[in-house]
Amino acid sequence: MPTIVVDVMPKAELLDPQGKAVAGALSRLGENRFSDVRIGKRFELTVEGEVDEATLARARELADEMLSNAVIEDVVNIEVVE
Repeated sequence: MPTIVVDVMPKAELLDPQGKAVAGALSRLGENRFSDVRIGKRFELTVEGEVDEATLARARELADEMLSNAVIEDVVNIEVVE
C-alpha cells in the first residue's frame, strides 16, 4: 500500500528549543560538525488503493488544515512512497 509522507517544520524565523537542546548536547559530546539542529514532525498517511491527484490534493489540504499550525509551522514536503 502506498504511503503519503508529510514533513512539517517550525518556521525558520521561530526559535526551536528542542533543536537548540539537541545541538547543545551534540556539542557537549564533542560533535562539532553540525552547527544547528531543527526538529520537526513526520506524518505517514497509508492509502487504500492508488494515489491519484485528488488523493494527493486532499493530503495537501489536510497537511495545511490539520497536521500543521500555520502560525508557527510550515509544511515542507509531501511525497508518495511505495
